Amino acid sequence: MNYGKKSVSKKRNSLISRTAMMGKRAHVSLIRVLFVALITICVVIGCTGIGAFRGIIDNAPDANDIDISPLGYATFLYDGDGNQLRKLTAPSSNRLPVSIDQIPLDLQHAVVAIEDERFYEHNGIDVRGILRAFVKNITSGDLSEGASTITQQLLKNNVFTNWTQESTWLERFTRKIQEQYLAVEVEKNINNKNVILENYLNTINLGAGTYGVQAAAHKYFDKDVWDLNLSECATLAGITQNPTQYNPIEHPEANAKRRKEVLDHMLDQGYITQEQYDQVINDDVYSGIQAAQVLNSETENTVYSYFEDELIDQVVDDLMNIKGYTRTQAQNLVYSGGLSIYTTQDARIQSILDEEYADPSNYPDYVQYALDYALTVKNPQGEEVNYSKEMLKLYFQNEDPEFDLLFDSQEEGQEYVDRYKASILADGSTVVAERVSFAPQPQSSMSVIDQHTGYVKAIIGGRGEKTASLTLNRATDTTRQPGSTFKILSTYAPALNEKGMTLATTFEDEPYNYPDGSPVNNASKSYGGTTTIRKAIQNSVNVVAVKCLEEVTPQLGLQYLDNFGFTTLAHGTEADRDANGTVWTDANLPLALGGLTHGVTNVELCAAYAAIANSGNYIEPIYYTKILDHNGNVLIEKNSAGRSVIKESTAWLLTSAMEDVVTQGTGTACQLDNMTVAGKTGTTDAYNDLWFVGYTPYYTCAVWSGYDNNEKLPEDARNFHKNLWKKVMTRIHEGLEDRDFDMPASVDKISVCEETGLLPRAGCPVITEYFDIGDIPTDYCDQHFYGDDESGMQEYTTEEEIYNPEPTPDPNGDNTGDNTGDNTGDNTGDNTGDNTGDNTGDNTGGNTGDNTGDNTGDNTGDTGGGDAGGGDTGGGDTGGDTGGGDAGYTEE
Repeated sequence: MNYGKKSVSKKRNSLISRTAMMGKRAHVSLIRVLFVALITICVVIGCTGIGAFRGIIDNAPDANDIDISPLGYATFLYDGDGNQLRKLTAPSSNRLPVSIDQIPLDLQHAVVAIEDERFYEHNGIDVRGILRAFVKNITSGDLSEGASTITQQLLKNNVFTNWTQESTWLERFTRKIQEQYLAVEVEKNINNKNVILENYLNTINLGAGTYGVQAAAHKYFDKDVWDLNLSECATLAGITQNPTQYNPIEHPEANAKRRKEVLDHMLDQGYITQEQYDQVINDDVYSGIQAAQVLNSETENTVYSYFEDELIDQVVDDLMNIKGYTRTQAQNLVYSGGLSIYTTQDARIQSILDEEYADPSNYPDYVQYALDYALTVKNPQGEEVNYSKEMLKLYFQNEDPEFDLLFDSQEEGQEYVDRYKASILADGSTVVAERVSFAPQPQSSMSVIDQHTGYVKAIIGGRGEKTASLTLNRATDTTRQPGSTFKILSTYAPALNEKGMTLATTFEDEPYNYPDGSPVNNASKSYGGTTTIRKAIQNSVNVVAVKCLEEVTPQLGLQYLDNFGFTTLAHGTEADRDANGTVWTDANLPLALGGLTHGVTNVELCAAYAAIANSGNYIEPIYYTKILDHNGNVLIEKNSAGRSVIKESTAWLLTSAMEDVVTQGTGTACQLDNMTVAGKTGTTDAYNDLWFVGYTPYYTCAVWSGYDNNEKLPEDARNFHKNLWKKVMTRIHEGLEDRDFDMPASVDKISVCEETGLLPRAGCPVITEYFDIGDIPTDYCDQHFYGDDESGMQEYTTEEEIYNPEPTPDPNGDNTGDNTGDNTGDNTGDNTGDNTGDNTGDNTGGNTGDNTGDNTGDNTGDTGGGDAGGGDTGGGDTGGDTGGGDAGYTEE
């Protein structure tokens, strides 16, 4: 270093030179500019951050409006006695709410210890936990460490429900900021840690399809949550972090490690003592869990019953129609709304139906199996293509025109399925989905209604194992032709109720044609001459029914059927126009014999007869009495209010005549040893559908039998439905007092001429008959010898004198039809009436009359529908699965 005078002077000059001074000033200015710029950037970033933060907060849900309670709860069904029938749940609503007081302290402490150790100290967010997680994530390079509090997790599950759909870092960051902000606000507003913890413990996913601690306690330990011990509490608390990985059923080893962590935390945080820890740390809780699963599998049936199927449909419809929900909203409410639905089902009666329908001895020995099939494949072009059982049927009909989807065994049917599927997959297509099921045939359905309340006590929608929920219910979904059961409802009810006719009114049972010229045939292939309405009902005489409806008019008959609650009838409106432009109507003479466009359901037919049993008052079938919401408030309440369809006297008179059907007519096989019965048989023209609908002073029951594909029932399968009805109703009425149907004061009985229904004179064949007091005849018979009117005047009851006229040969006797009588096999000794009445008429003329009347009508479709030739209903050509087909129609 040179410190000489010259050198120092030079240095001083350089420092004070103008150039140097300018450089220094420029340097200082640059620093200032950079500093100001930095400050400005910080301010801008800060303002932007604050603005963005405020924007995120402003867009957060209002803390005063949010609901932190769980979003879904299980719905429960109860039978008529208040016993639980079933729990309905959506995938995320298998939740049973409990209060914090019902949750053991050990479980509360276990969850807090492992999930949020400073829960009772923080204000909604845990700053220490956030810093700890930040440091750990930075040092480890693993960003999996979290710091969410119980309050934040509660908000994430019940407020920010779409968090699983977040796909970007910005979405997650935004939600996290809002979540933390709301956590503080919620804690401030509620100011009660127990409320937050209660909602959290009722919300959390605890694996195996359970949500909330009560549902999990039932699932894993088969006990209520308040009965859990410390070891079991620690097991549940260990599941919350990863419900799949720590599921104690599927992964007991992983859960055991997590359970130890829970107990360690509880010990460290002072929730349990060392002695408690030592007692439970080696507890074999998992063998108890496995034992509970065995017990649950034995008692839990995941397939809904036929009653439950229909109940759910009814509840959804009512929520839409009464409360105004959309279908989606109504279904969500049913499966996750925490409803309590009190049904009308009688568990004892339902079990009787279930047991009898499960008994193979109640069915014909020869069993066939009907195939139901659906297949979806992805073809080589990547397109999904659907195939149905109808397509399978057409495929094999190319080989065998008689192929009909009925097999002698399920193995035989499966062979056809495999062949068909192989032909579809031959081009390289792959299976996406497939459904194969076999239903035993012939089939049957039954419903039981308490006529006094309209309560549906039990239904069964088919024989054979029910393998899925919400499937075909033959009691409520399937429409079939009702046969002669409709004679009472469409014809004789209006005739007696408002047309001035009586049970003593007579018609000539003789050769008779529809307006189009096709014959009305009786199944006996013979005619009985002068016949009273009582006798026509007893023996199900087709000619009398058709003649009677002709006087009543089909239009009035159809009106009565509407009042009896049928919803599947055709009225010739635009709604009844088919794909070919034909408008159908059931207002035709075959209506007397049950010839319909579509048919009726079992339950609606049962309810119509229940109206007669209920003194003429119709009550729509009721499946539940009330629905309570999650908070116990009444959402919907049903009552038994009905409407009068026929007079009390008319109902009793019809009942009296139908008692004769059972005691000496076509329904003798349905007599009960322990109860008075009234009822009516019904058989379609080709034995496609067989019915008996009957009632006692207590219950009404309808039974149907037939093939799902509407094929003809073989001869040995034409009476098993009556056997089922008798067995079921005998058991239902065990212990009940046998009593008669109460005769109203508006009914009286007098002696009349059997042939004219008028007051008798000497020489008249006399019977005693019941009348509505307003319809008692006042005129005397003018067709018999007028001698001393006092001589020979005797009273006869209908039981004492049974009129059996010599049959007149039927000129159309070569029409063998398909029916030989409603009850040909019913006890041939019981009644020839079986063959002269309901069934003979039910089926003779079945095909001839049916097809003639069906399709020719009077060239306008007026007579169409079924038994134009005198079969009970016919219902058309084949009617498909429902037995409908070409019933009456009007072309426009």
